[in-house]
Amino acid sequence: MNPANALIQFTNEGLYVPQADVYIDPWRRVKRALITHGHADHSRYGMQHYLCTHVAKPVIKFRLGAKINIDSVAFGEVTTINGVKFSFHPAGHIIGSAQIRVEYKGEIWVVSGDYKTENDGLSEDFESVKCHTYITESTFGLPVYKWKPQAEVFDEINSWWKENQAAGKTSVLTGYSLGKAQRLLHGLDTSIGKIYTHTAVENTNQILRKQGITLPPTIKINKHQEKKDYAGNIVVCPPSATGNPWMKKLGPVSIGAASGWMMIRGARRRRNVDRGFVLSDHADWTGLLSAIESSGASSVFVTHGYSKIFSRYLQEKGYQSAEVKTEYEGDEGG
Repeated sequence: MNPANALIQFTNEGLYVPQADVYIDPWRRVKRALITHGHADHSRYGMQHYLCTHVAKPVIKFRLGAKINIDSVAFGEVTTINGVKFSFHPAGHIIGSAQIRVEYKGEIWVVSGDYKTENDGLSEDFESVKCHTYITESTFGLPVYKWKPQAEVFDEINSWWKENQAAGKTSVLTGYSLGKAQRLLHGLDTSIGKIYTHTAVENTNQILRKQGITLPPTIKINKHQEKKDYAGNIVVCPPSATGNPWMKKLGPVSIGAASGWMMIRGARRRRNVDRGFVLSDHADWTGLLSAIESSGASSVFVTHGYSKIFSRYLQEKGYQSAEVKTEYEGDEGG
């Protein structure tokens, strides 16, 4: 389904646009890379030149190094390379994340990167982009994955925080340091107590605040704080941080995880957490289908996640669809 003359080729280096000699989210070193967003599986070190959105640029530079050669464009701005028109459109995944529209001689493809269709109130709202061929993720490409409205989930999280506070415990809420953590901060009820952050989260917060993005007041965890400082308050940290020795300084804790994977029985136990909240920065089953339908595409390539199952379902629905093997993994927390 991906002939040699296709507008985008699936190569060992990544998604390649031969007419423009550029790659989109490549996983091996190439000359020119267009980047959908800053998560590590889509934005990797070693490219000679990067292009991304204005909003994504600061955090990509922070994560990959200030000396990288990187330019940026506004959402919707068209960049033409050897006759191929490229433009970035909001993906709704995290702040600054984009879908990339590729047009050449009337043929249009869209590379979605990672995306979600629910407006989280912080990231740019997902934009449907018309095309002939759509390249979609399928992180949660099974019918079982259907998200509740975000407001309901945050009601659960804030109620859990209050319960822990009444019990004299510190609430520890995990989320990936870029994207999920800021979404959690945005939804927390600051009238309950103070919000402490792990260094990885706070470093990202500082980058985003400098761009004018509003986040609630946070306190970075440091060695001078004592257990009594944390009691009744909440700590936002990456999932990997909960197994580290610094957790002992927090006193009695209740650990909660915010992830789409919390939909599945046993996920909470495997992650060794007390509470699981179903909150994902990826589209659920309904969101995936609505994004594909609204694109108007007749051909759909399916990348990371339940790609084989989801592609087969699309074929049954009348789409030309095929699974594509990539090195994208989805972000750490789902």
